[in-house]
Amino acid sequence: MAKVFDVVVIGAGPGGYIAAIRAAQLGLQVACIDDWSTAAGKPAPGGTCTNVGCIPSKALLQSSENYEHAGHSFADHGIQVKGLSLDLAKMLARKDRVVRQNNEGILYLFKKNKVMFFHGRGSFAGKNADSWQIKVSGQSAETLVAKHVIVATGSSPRPLPGAAFDNKLILDNAGALTIPEVPKKLGVIGAGVIGLEMGSVWRRLGSEVTVLEALPAFLGAVDEQVAQEAFKVFKKQGLAIHTGVKVGKVTVKKDVTVDYTDSAGKAQSLTVDKLIVSIGRMPNTGGLSAETAGLKLDEGGRIAVDDDCRTNLPNVWAVGDVVRGPMLAHKAEEEGVAVAQRIAGQHGHVDFNTVPWVIYTSPEIAWVGKTEQQLKAEGVAFRTGTFPFMANGRARALGDTTGFVKFIADEKTDRVLGVHIIGPMASELIAEAVVAMEFGAAAEDIALICHAHPSLSEAMKEAALAVDNRTLNL
Repeated sequence: MAKVFDVVVIGAGPGGYIAAIRAAQLGLQVACIDDWSTAAGKPAPGGTCTNVGCIPSKALLQSSENYEHAGHSFADHGIQVKGLSLDLAKMLARKDRVVRQNNEGILYLFKKNKVMFFHGRGSFAGKNADSWQIKVSGQSAETLVAKHVIVATGSSPRPLPGAAFDNKLILDNAGALTIPEVPKKLGVIGAGVIGLEMGSVWRRLGSEVTVLEALPAFLGAVDEQVAQEAFKVFKKQGLAIHTGVKVGKVTVKKDVTVDYTDSAGKAQSLTVDKLIVSIGRMPNTGGLSAETAGLKLDEGGRIAVDDDCRTNLPNVWAVGDVVRGPMLAHKAEEEGVAVAQRIAGQHGHVDFNTVPWVIYTSPEIAWVGKTEQQLKAEGVAFRTGTFPFMANGRARALGDTTGFVKFIADEKTDRVLGVHIIGPMASELIAEAVVAMEFGAAAEDIALICHAHPSLSEAMKEAALAVDNRTLNL
């Protein structure tokens, strides 16, 4: 006999599990279906983010940064480290433990909020009156019935044509997190978030890393001033980054050889022990029986939705990587909350203009709002203010003074149009800028707020002051 719910959520990644929990908080009967499994076959909710993305990558970034500090930076603090060695197996085990804790945390939250979890793959199986039938295929077959369905099936890595992932020599994001030995030479195709973060991890652990990027500009979506600083810093760290390349044949033997044409049109060849391919991601719509149900996809293969995340089917919604917009975990979460509230008759809100972006390299890069090049293209008059961490007391005490904070404000109204940071803890500092922009703040508003001393956040205040050419500590 079919189990009946108000809402069935397909997918337990950031968008799905958050949507399920919020819907349950609002008094709805909710089920969530997800087929991620541990090596032992147990449920592993959390999607790509928890299992092979955001969480494990940050664990390895932290571990590898600690290793690099111990080998190169501790001496400046009067800390002598002798006989430094790397236990990669233990480092990977710690990463796996962090992932498992997050998996278990989500299962606990489901139980706490009375969300019924089904371990398996969900797909459309038919419609009766105003309710949808959802089939669960897994360890035990189930049929669920619900008035509302939220699709949150996420995305998968896009393979390089002619070079399929085997996660032994040619690695996707999952394979990049589980390399059993530090490769002497590592190649990365794609200088985006995943490529730079994973390249940084293995460089710190001892790899010689070469990054090949097809686009002519490095970090083209980032403010140009920040991107230039990042390129300079990463090059100094030892990342060999080549932009404007055209990748040709990839040959796999005991190692991997990539033939490519450089930005000058000259034929080149790169041979590496491992190759990470991070050239984008594709929405997961396979296995949903979308065509049978009549669920419309857009030209990019994503589920077509309106501004409220409604699909073309009645009471069927979609959120996260499987729909338009940035493929970011926190964007998916906000959409999940908004959809749950709309189903419950409330008003859900997501503002794409204030979704923050972060690259967790060292230094971190974070931004929100428009870049200087975007505003110039739009013909918007603006003023900018920057402040270097070199002049920040807390950054000096930390021993990490790389980078700066940049504010961009409307020339007439002083309203904050964008904030761009490269430097220590940029991922945390950007939150103040998001709040400011959500409330329509002016640069002057930030400049007038008292910030704790000494703190990295003072660089935010000083950059806001710099918009009006009145920094105090520079």
